[in-house]
Amino acid sequence: MERKTGTVSRGIRCPIIRQGDNLAQIVCDSVLEASKSEGFSLREKDVIGVTESIVARSQGNYATVNAIAKDVKTKLGGGTIGVIFPILSRNRFAICLRGIAMGAKKIVLQLSYPSDEVGNRLISLDKIDEAGVNPYSDVLSLADYRRLFGDNKHEFTGVDYVDYYGRIIRQAGAECEIIFANQPQAILDYADCVLACDIHSRQRTKRILLKSGAKTVCGLDDILNASVDGSGFNERFGLLGSNKSTEDTIKLFPNDCRDFVLETQRLICEAAGVHVEVMVYGDGAFKDPQGHIWELADPCVSPAFTDGLIGTPNELKLKYLADNEFKDLSGDELKAAISKSIQEKDANLVGSMASQGTTPRQLTDLIGSLCDLTSGSGDKGTPVVLVQGYFDNYTN
Repeated sequence: MERKTGTVSRGIRCPIIRQGDNLAQIVCDSVLEASKSEGFSLREKDVIGVTESIVARSQGNYATVNAIAKDVKTKLGGGTIGVIFPILSRNRFAICLRGIAMGAKKIVLQLSYPSDEVGNRLISLDKIDEAGVNPYSDVLSLADYRRLFGDNKHEFTGVDYVDYYGRIIRQAGAECEIIFANQPQAILDYADCVLACDIHSRQRTKRILLKSGAKTVCGLDDILNASVDGSGFNERFGLLGSNKSTEDTIKLFPNDCRDFVLETQRLICEAAGVHVEVMVYGDGAFKDPQGHIWELADPCVSPAFTDGLIGTPNELKLKYLADNEFKDLSGDELKAAISKSIQEKDANLVGSMASQGTTPRQLTDLIGSLCDLTSGSGDKGTPVVLVQGYFDNYTN
């Protein structure tokens, strides 16, 4: 019988994970139990996605605000520190800011405007236009910001992040000054020791600051990139990708988890006799049209994956074939012609008109985004996602 479905994504429930748990075995058992319960079979090239949160939890990769403070003070001197381009997030950055402020006498906080790096808005572009402000060049003080724009609460959280971040800094015992600017070097009029808190543009920011005469420059990826007094850490990403755990602790992005994905792949192969791909995923990479947030607050979508997930899709656009090369065909004749084109397509379709409109993104970014949307970030209880049929096409 001809298959009538393509890609299927299933959230898989599993036990609550604690430090020290054998996560690879738990994931394997949970997927197999779900297949028996729901009546589906595992197939070759299925993809098992595991959220980074439970990987880090099984590793026990946690740290306290005191560890953050000590590392910041050691690396940035403990005096006046410029903290630039943080994202606006209670979960992602607020607790990090508390630790950063505990390691300084004064924080000069430079916020990008009208929105942060991942799209959280302080103010709208319409308000910028009405005020006659040029966000590419103008540096605003807190007084300027309030005079021009007043109080602004985030559309989804209801938080005035300008006020919120200022209170966090002062409550941590540091002086606070807030400015608004989009040029990294603007901070150098206030501080020569700078902590760059942007995620995906961090290397550029560091380069500009050092070239412009900064004395010391660190990124969030340089804080807790090694253990402090036995704390958790992430050698590659430091504080990037961390989340609030308690009022005093953060969960860091998982450390090297290549062994975990390979072990999970091996266990599934032994138990079910099929070769699956396995990945650890974090935030997806997609933009919300209502809130304008493009979601990716982690430093990457996938910190670890098996080799079959390396690369990008190589696909033909079916509607292009139907509307152009085979516009005079229909029915079974059209189906046969399109199927033949797919079966005979080149190994590399870059530049081909028949592939225009397909998505030349990394497989891990595409599948990781699908996993993130499937598992959600709330109470679904499905931190493991099984994706089936992703590598199939119209001819399968």
